[in-house]
Amino acid sequence: MMPDEFKKEYDSCRGMIEEQLQLYFTDGGVLADAMRYSLLAGGKRIRPVIVLQFCRASGGDMTAALPAACAVEMLHTYSLIHDDLPCMDNDDLRRGKPTNHKVFGECLAILSGDALQAEAFNTLFKSELPADSVAKMGRILARAAGLRGICFGQAMDMESGGRSLTLDEITAIHRYKTASLLIASAQLGVTAAGGSAAQLRAAEAYASHLGLAFQIRDDILDDTETTETLGKPAGSDRERSKTTFMSLMSLNDARHIVGDQTHYAIAALHNNFANTEFLEAFAIFLEERKC
Repeated sequence: MMPDEFKKEYDSCRGMIEEQLQLYFTDGGVLADAMRYSLLAGGKRIRPVIVLQFCRASGGDMTAALPAACAVEMLHTYSLIHDDLPCMDNDDLRRGKPTNHKVFGECLAILSGDALQAEAFNTLFKSELPADSVAKMGRILARAAGLRGICFGQAMDMESGGRSLTLDEITAIHRYKTASLLIASAQLGVTAAGGSAAQLRAAEAYASHLGLAFQIRDDILDDTETTETLGKPAGSDRERSKTTFMSLMSLNDARHIVGDQTHYAIAALHNNFANTEFLEAFAIFLEERKC
C-alpha cells in the first residue's frame, strides 16, 4: 500500500471512530465531563482501527464493528486514567494534556475510569450483530480486561516494586498489559465479520507480535524523544529505576527486535485474509512511529 493510500484509509477510519465517540456521554455532569475529557483527548486510536480493519479483512462491513471499536477505546482509556494515578505511575501528562486526576481529582478519575469500563460493555452489547456474536465479543473483551488481561499485567508491573526484571519477566508483563487488548481488538473485528477459527488464531498472532514490537518501540521512544514530542513525560521509567526493554538491551538490539516482531506480525496475516494491505502497512507505521 502506498503511503498516501495508507494515510487516506487511516484518516478515514479515525474519522469514523472520532465521530462515533463524540456521541457518548453528552448528558452533562461532572462524571460525564471527566469521561469525555480523556476519551476525546485524541491519540492514534490504534485499537479501534485494528477492530475495524480486521472486520474488513475478514469480509465484513466496518460499520458493523463500530460499537466494538468504541468499546475497546473506552476500555483502553479507562486503563490509561488508572495507570496515571498517583498510586500507580503517578504521571501528570497524557496525550499532551494534564492527566485526568490533575484536572478532576483522584476520586473522580477513579470513578470515570470505572464508568468507562462499564460503558465499554454497555456499548458493545448494544451492537446490532447477531446475539451469539455479541456474546462472543463480550467474552473476548472481558478476558482482555480482567484476571488474565490488562489488570493482571498492571498487577505484575506493580508487584515488581522497582526490582530488576529479566527479559522473560518484562515480556510476560507486557503480554498482558499491552498485547492483551490488541489481541482482543483484532479478534473483535474478526468476530464482528463472522470470521473463522483460523482467522481468530491469525489475528491473535498478529496482535501478539505487534504488542511486543509496540512496547519495545515505546521504550525506545521514552529513551530517545522529548516530552514535547511524546505528549507524555519522557524518561519517567528511567527516573523510577523501572526495568524496561531498553535497560536490558542496546538500542540497536531493541530496533532489531522491533523489526523482527513486525515481520512476524505481517507473516501471520498471509493466507488467512482476503486483503491485508492496510494491516501490513499499519504494522510498519507503528514500527516507525516517532511518538
